[in-house]
Amino acid sequence: MLPPLRFVPLIKRLRWGGTRLGHSLGKPIGTATDAAESWEVADHGTDQSVVVSGPFAGWTLAQIMSQHPTELLGKHSTQTTFPLLVKFLDAHDRLSLQVHPNDQQARRYTRTEHGKTEAWLILEALPGSLIYAGLKAGTSLSDLQRAVQAGRLLDFVHVFEAHPGDSYLIPAGTVHAVGEGVLLAEIQQTSDITFRLYDWDRAGTDGLPRQLHVREALECVDFTRGPILPLRPRPISGISSNRVEEIVAGEHFVIRRHQGHQPWDVEARDRFRIYVVLEGQVDLITPAGTESLVRGETVLIPADSDKCRMSPQGEATLLETFVPQAAV
Repeated sequence: MLPPLRFVPLIKRLRWGGTRLGHSLGKPIGTATDAAESWEVADHGTDQSVVVSGPFAGWTLAQIMSQHPTELLGKHSTQTTFPLLVKFLDAHDRLSLQVHPNDQQARRYTRTEHGKTEAWLILEALPGSLIYAGLKAGTSLSDLQRAVQAGRLLDFVHVFEAHPGDSYLIPAGTVHAVGEGVLLAEIQQTSDITFRLYDWDRAGTDGLPRQLHVREALECVDFTRGPILPLRPRPISGISSNRVEEIVAGEHFVIRRHQGHQPWDVEARDRFRIYVVLEGQVDLITPAGTESLVRGETVLIPADSDKCRMSPQGEATLLETFVPQAAV
């Protein structure tokens, strides 16, 4: 059996990043003022999560996938790479207005790449921070083409204020951007393919405009989708006496939020589970011992793990993520 796995965060420094990954989530960013992303669970090419401790210390997630795929993902899985990427984002500045392809479109550009559907949960947002997500109803390809030429893309983009605790599902093909002042947790398909539609007329770190991918972005836009709205979590009973809500029940992943102080048993049921601590402290109790997890920390519980217990130390909030049975 594989034990629960904790990984070294992968810190990505980008022009729109800030410092909150360090002072709010305890990530090892040093003196960096442009820490944009912390990849918590990743198996994407050379971007690899590395196990912190235990019998697999020093192993990459790709190595575990290669040598123990059934134990990690479950006996019915046919995946050759770990299917999800979990990260935190600190948008000190606005991200570009962008589009991600779906699975079929992604393979036209890179044979081994996946599409990118993602979900966000807002952890912090400064007053007036914005989310750009989805097109206004009735927007057509010709509308966007003319808007690109005229520099008026925002005339057709749904824009609204970000609020802590809100969550959004951003399917592949959605025009979107995270506005400045937002700190969020993101669950996504394992993919890093992004087509920039607009970058706010700003320069990159080299002083030159960053590359845009207007043709590719417009090819991938799903014009059947309208504005993106905050999700309405659905209460789930029978898991524990804590408040449990299902935030996303999608094709690629399921996300639940646990809030409370009562312990509960984690049953893998032949599927891995990922837990991200958003608030408070939780003790992870296994036959091998007890580990404490605090805000910003993540653990991957493999499909064949021994039963373990999550024991909050006071009030705590966690995200739980797994793949639906149809996606294994």
